[in-house]
Amino acid sequence: MTDRRCVCPGSFDPVTNGHLDVLARASRLYDEVTAAVLVNPGKSGLFEVPERIEMLREVTAELGNVRVDSFEGLLVDYCRERGIPVVVKGLRAVSDFDYELQMAQMNHRLTGLETFFVATNPEYSFLSSSLVKEVARWGGDVGGLVPDAVLARLRGRIDPTRRQTPDPT
Repeated sequence: MTDRRCVCPGSFDPVTNGHLDVLARASRLYDEVTAAVLVNPGKSGLFEVPERIEMLREVTAELGNVRVDSFEGLLVDYCRERGIPVVVKGLRAVSDFDYELQMAQMNHRLTGLETFFVATNPEYSFLSSSLVKEVARWGGDVGGLVPDAVLARLRGRIDPTRRQTPDPT
């Protein structure tokens, strides 16, 4: 019997309940799931990569077959080096599908890496890390959209009493 392994890549800045749902569902189908945090030197996130890794480890601890790692560069190289044959991606909307299909086709052409798409739980179909950060920055309640441990860190990082003001230019 071979180990069934997959990777769920993303920025996870921060990890949301939508991410967690996809990871939990993948963990029921695969022997080992790697949540791989993309290191993008050209982008500055709200949380540093080590913080994202720590949060992911904390919120996936009860999922015994999920491990957390990070990568820089091409996902196909990361997967080839680790013998991971499948990418699992959650899709929220048709707009996600268009972009993700192109990525999946390129990854397959480069190395034969397979991509399986998981329809997002309708409860989280609107949810993105970017939206969570924006709402939190404006003082909105993002409870129930991120795991409690992430919510505490988010509240510690963003002072809701200092609402953003629009740029006057």
